Amino acid sequence: MDAVAPLNPSWINDQTRRRSLAHLAGHTVDVAVVGGGITGAGVALDAVSRGLSVALLESHDLASGTSGYSSKLIHGGLRYLARMDLPVAWESAVERRWLMSRIAPHLVHPLAFVIPDARSAPAWEGLAAGAGTLIYDVLRRLSGLGSTVLPRPQLLSRQAVGALVPALDGKALRRGYLYWDGQLSDDARLVLGVARTAAGLGAHILRDVKATAVTAESVDAIDTRTGAPVFIGAATVVNATGVWSADFEPLLRVKPSRGTHLVVRAERLGNPHAAHTVAVPGHFGRYVFVLPQPGGVVYIGLTDEEDHTSNGHHPQVPEYDVGFLLGIVNTTLAVPLTREDIVGTFAGLRPLVEAAKHHGVTGAGGTADISRRHLIRDVPGTPITVVGGKMTTYRRMAQDAVDAVTSRLGLDVPCRTKSLPLVGAGSAKELRAVAAPARLVAKYGTEATTVQALGRQFPHLAETLFDGTAITGAELLFAVQAEGAASVEDLLERRTRLGFVPADAHKAQSPAAEILAFAAKLAAGEGASP
Repeated sequence: MDAVAPLNPSWINDQTRRRSLAHLAGHTVDVAVVGGGITGAGVALDAVSRGLSVALLESHDLASGTSGYSSKLIHGGLRYLARMDLPVAWESAVERRWLMSRIAPHLVHPLAFVIPDARSAPAWEGLAAGAGTLIYDVLRRLSGLGSTVLPRPQLLSRQAVGALVPALDGKALRRGYLYWDGQLSDDARLVLGVARTAAGLGAHILRDVKATAVTAESVDAIDTRTGAPVFIGAATVVNATGVWSADFEPLLRVKPSRGTHLVVRAERLGNPHAAHTVAVPGHFGRYVFVLPQPGGVVYIGLTDEEDHTSNGHHPQVPEYDVGFLLGIVNTTLAVPLTREDIVGTFAGLRPLVEAAKHHGVTGAGGTADISRRHLIRDVPGTPITVVGGKMTTYRRMAQDAVDAVTSRLGLDVPCRTKSLPLVGAGSAKELRAVAAPARLVAKYGTEATTVQALGRQFPHLAETLFDGTAITGAELLFAVQAEGAASVEDLLERRTRLGFVPADAHKAQSPAAEILAFAAKLAAGEGASP
């Protein structure tokens, strides 16, 4: 039996990294993409799928910035309907359709949302919420997403609300409104899926390569593992570095906005079967979300605070954010949450962009809704910059950026990504037929059998990492061999999300380190014994 499975073209690991560095030392590419979040990965996939040669550079791990710390929603833009921003709502609904029906149906699943109609609120607010869900459903239908994927909205009795969201104070409610949206099993997994799909088509994916200077046709960088200089020659360069975009494009003014989430055990909230929303007083169209997650936890978020001091990879969660979120969500709960109920926190910095009206900036009207509309800056002699937007619309952002690339190159090649499935994707019928536990299928899609096979090949890896988790050692080995994980932090923070609950991460620390060492032995051909 081979110690290491045959290399899959989509796999990203230390071996593929070395090969790509050696190749790029003597070859130029059509497109060099700086930034390994969802935007950069999306640009890399769009470009390589059009037949362009591509190199993607990420200074840390893939999804180690904003893209790995979102609310994990693929939503059709209900909040933008409330603000009467129909273009953004429509774009969101269309992109949700592609993700849920074709691109990543294995990663994006339907999630029920309950909007509680509180007795203390004016009656018109509940009626407006109900009307909003109906209009939202019209957008769903017009986008082409069927009700077999996202069911139609419903009016709920107080009893039905209590069955779905047991922690709500039923006595304080008139009724509730139920609607459906898309939820990612994991936002970092979407980034990995996009990047791996690009790799499978020939893109060079380089993590731990930090860009230090960019021009329209080159990137100077440092291999942060060795300190060696790296030079990438390219016909075009795309700056997709999010909150760091202004480092390479000084004409942009980026305002990082901190989005904080609290993590609580699902059992503390009665193991809810649906998410629920809580309106933020005095901010029409703004909500706090209470979001059930795989693994028995619930995320409560999020904030929107300008933050110029936090590290974009590890933003600190201030006490103010904790108090704000608890204060809002507790207005709806029968038994209020306390700080002792919080088992973890996480935050990401969203790139809010203010762009002066000058040539080369497209994609937004002034600074209106700057946190959600994306900008493409395409000025001859400078890198193309794509920034702003949101996870749901990453594919459209990438399409617009690569349209600018092909225009510069004088090429007429259409975008292919609307109908390009990611690795692991499959139809509902295909996913139901995968011979693996449902939990693995929801995380890996059709690749769940590959993960399960690792557990059979190395029986000690079929065991869970610790009592109380379903995650196995085989999943960690797959993360190293196929998904580019190179450290214990990668495994716990972005391949399993155990890092969101520090107590769980502590339990997994030792087994994760052992599996990382075992993977290194396998890669070195030292046999299959643990």
